[in-house]
Amino acid sequence: MVAAEPDKASLLMDIPVGFHVQEGIGDGILPDILDKSVIDRAILVSDFDAVQTARRLAREEGIFCGISSGTNVFAALKVAKELGPGKRVVTVLPDGGEKYLSTALFSGC
Repeated sequence: MVAAEPDKASLLMDIPVGFHVQEGIGDGILPDILDKSVIDRAILVSDFDAVQTARRLAREEGIFCGISSGTNVFAALKVAKELGPGKRVVTVLPDGGEKYLSTALFSGC
């Protein structure tokens, strides 16, 4: 299992919480139900990559999602590239794009 976290706030890699736009991820809270022993590694994702991936999902796939979804998909695509053809990668898109309509996320998409 691979975790995706902001490059400026990784709780799993002990990077202190700094400013980032990936809401709901790396905000200093580890849920009690998290079992770290099942996580093989974490992929750190920059704000730029998270935002660009969310925009790409909207523009190319018609998936209206938020920035943390962009984080997860960016990490999943990286894992898929590493594994190569014939392998399956699963991720979740934890947020929709509605709350980002008034932000710069979707301007110019």
